Amino acid sequence: MTGDQSYGLTTQEATRRLQEVGPNQLIEQKPTSRWTILVRQFASLLILMLIAAAAIAAVLGETVDAIAIMLVVVLNGILGFVQEWRTETALAALRNMLASEARVVRDGAQAMIDTRQIVPGDLVILEAGDKVPADMTLTTGMRLKVDESILTGESVPVDKSLGDGNTGLFMGSNVVAGRAEGVVQATGSKTEFGNIAELTASIDEGETHLQEQLGRLARLLGGIAVGLAVMVLLAGLMAGRPLQEMFLTSIALAVAMVPEGLPAVVTITLALGASAMLRRHSLVRRLQAVETLGAATVICTDKTGTLTENAMTVTRIWTPARAYEVSGTGYDPAGHIASDGARVRAADDARLAELIDVGLSCNHAELSRVEDSWRMVGDPTEGALVTLAFKGWAPLPDAADRLAEIPFDADRKRMSVVMQRGECLMQMVKGAPETVLDVCDRVQGPDGVPRALSPDVRAEIEQVAADMASNGRRLLGLANRVVSDPQADEDGLVFLGIVGMIDPPRPEVRQAVGLCRSAGIRVVMITGDAAPTAAAIAREIGLEVDAVLTGADLDTLSDEDLETKLDGNTHFARTAPAHKMRLVDALQRSGNLVAMTGDGVNDAPALRQADIGIAMGQRGTDVAKDASDLVLLDDNFATIVGAVEEGRRQFANIQRFVRYLLSSNAGEVVAIVVNLFLGGPLIFLATQILWMNLVTDGVTAVALGMEKAAPDVMDQPPVPKDHPILDATGLVMIVCFGLYTGGVSLWLFYTHMPEGTDLARTMAFTGMVLFEKVSVFAFRSFRLPLFRIGFFSNRPLLIAFSAMLGAQVAAVYWPPLQNLLHTVPLSMAQLGLLALLTLPLLVVPELLKVARGSRAQGLSRAAR
Repeated sequence: MTGDQSYGLTTQEATRRLQEVGPNQLIEQKPTSRWTILVRQFASLLILMLIAAAAIAAVLGETVDAIAIMLVVVLNGILGFVQEWRTETALAALRNMLASEARVVRDGAQAMIDTRQIVPGDLVILEAGDKVPADMTLTTGMRLKVDESILTGESVPVDKSLGDGNTGLFMGSNVVAGRAEGVVQATGSKTEFGNIAELTASIDEGETHLQEQLGRLARLLGGIAVGLAVMVLLAGLMAGRPLQEMFLTSIALAVAMVPEGLPAVVTITLALGASAMLRRHSLVRRLQAVETLGAATVICTDKTGTLTENAMTVTRIWTPARAYEVSGTGYDPAGHIASDGARVRAADDARLAELIDVGLSCNHAELSRVEDSWRMVGDPTEGALVTLAFKGWAPLPDAADRLAEIPFDADRKRMSVVMQRGECLMQMVKGAPETVLDVCDRVQGPDGVPRALSPDVRAEIEQVAADMASNGRRLLGLANRVVSDPQADEDGLVFLGIVGMIDPPRPEVRQAVGLCRSAGIRVVMITGDAAPTAAAIAREIGLEVDAVLTGADLDTLSDEDLETKLDGNTHFARTAPAHKMRLVDALQRSGNLVAMTGDGVNDAPALRQADIGIAMGQRGTDVAKDASDLVLLDDNFATIVGAVEEGRRQFANIQRFVRYLLSSNAGEVVAIVVNLFLGGPLIFLATQILWMNLVTDGVTAVALGMEKAAPDVMDQPPVPKDHPILDATGLVMIVCFGLYTGGVSLWLFYTHMPEGTDLARTMAFTGMVLFEKVSVFAFRSFRLPLFRIGFFSNRPLLIAFSAMLGAQVAAVYWPPLQNLLHTVPLSMAQLGLLALLTLPLLVVPELLKVARGSRAQGLSRAAR
């Protein structure tokens, strides 16, 4: 600092310091380049296997095969790139964390400057509604209250004053009341905000649940394909077949075993799911993220602004005459005051009017309507009192009538004013009930006549306060008296009553929590608020509460003890960012797949540590958004339920078309391998294999990926973390379908061989296509028959089914495709035979599902 502190920095000194320490902004991660996004679309094992297969086909002269496979690879890459690039662009539009300008003193004069130009030593002036632009030390302050929830998660504003030594102001927090001046101590990444941002950036995101499962599936399929190819090669050589023929056959078989359309189908399905989520106000940053949320077993959620509205609201009033309930939430005055079920206005209730007058007079908050919403500037508790007055139709006092004021401070825990009321001077006090009672000697009687505040009466009031506080309410006591001197001491007042307020839960959260419970997902609240408040909110939204542990409790627990505590319905209060990371880590060690919601910079490390991080799009900081996998554009916790349902739908659909594609390929492998050992001519040509795998199967599989969520999807437990995409049930389905379709194709081939190889091959080829198309309906649900899910509910699948049947008709009867695929026309009798052979693929699975459902209902009735 040069010269007098009130003079501020000189322009020259500020410029020098700016060059020395750099701009006041967080070190932003360089945006991912387009090339990087594009390249990583081709990094999965399955894609690399397809590229290798295309290369081998090209070397062997199978140009058509190589081009077809590479077209699939390129299509997959383009789809993934477009989705990720669109997401990055959308996130860039959401960056709005820091205020663009701040008021500083330079060269002895006030000036508005870009916050990035602030340097250590600057003198900054703050007023209600301002955002603190850097870490500062308070030099002067008047009734200063700061909302630090963005850093601490605590919804109640913090008093800042020189008297109690609480003089630190932190970047990103909001001034809700008062005026202050402070000297900047740290800027940019050296602030507390910046420290947490760096902690977040140091955490490796790792792979999503789906990426791990697809990698495992690719390794499994790759191993099977290579093993099968080697086995066929050796068997053919032992049978005396030519080396070149067997090598080509084994390579073709390996390519047939790998579902070429799988990467494209997965990417298309996830991209469509991401588009669906955007319509439901969720921005997916990583395509695989929503599927991970569908498998989540625990959602760790912040309270302030996520489960609650982050707006204090009066819910209950107590006076010696009667008690009142107050409806409505937040600062919207839509609501009313009621007693014994009847609405009450201040004009009709003198005791209520007197109490509200005190609350309005000891008040500096302002409430105004901005377009379609209400905006409050000032202390949230005072804003709640102004909203209460609107609900009670009470008149607002004239600020000119305020003759004296003793501001609130942390020691007294109350404030008082002296107001002109007609010919009288009225001293009015509000504050913590116990401190207000300390300056009272009377209490307002039910008839409006004050009576003595005896020990018994005080004990009764204290019990009322304790009962109201036990429900998580923040309490204010109110009192008044007539005085003759504006500078009169706070003494001898009449206690009027108690106002109870709370940061209310969002109205839709309770239902969302109930849906999470029915879906087998545990919701754990992690907040910076006090334990009683956390417990009260948790119970109000329908969470079971066995215990609420504080950050101090966590510091005394070993990792083993913490994991034991997490087995029950335990929630957490007064936590720091490191605590949140430890809790997520402990849940993950216990085998849980953890989702974490949050909006503040204090949530960002845990968002990155969790299996899936969910940030708030409106209130959320850039740090939180960058650390997340999913951004809720409407900041609505209930939107998560829709995301969970979408994630489960995606995983189920991926399972559906993986089983479907592999069952189709299994039939082809069975037919090719058995035919090889029988010594007959090739049952399928290479172009026919690619037609089946890339054209007809691929289009149908994409449509299968559009299957809607099953009616009971949110009544099922989460899929276990280690549950593979291809499980034992899937393998059984693949084997059964493969044996049937492969066996029947062989029968068709050899039955029609006397009529010519081309006809026999066309029958086997067309039969396999029809079998694969009809069998898709068996994969629409693994539990429910078609009449339960609706035969026409997936219209894209019906369109794809019809289109692919039409394509196969063209393949058999249209000369250009006949020449490409080496097919010949089939008679109506031959087509009728093929149709008859497809019926078991449709009828048998449906009968099995009906029988299984009947058995399950019987067991359920027996259990009851």
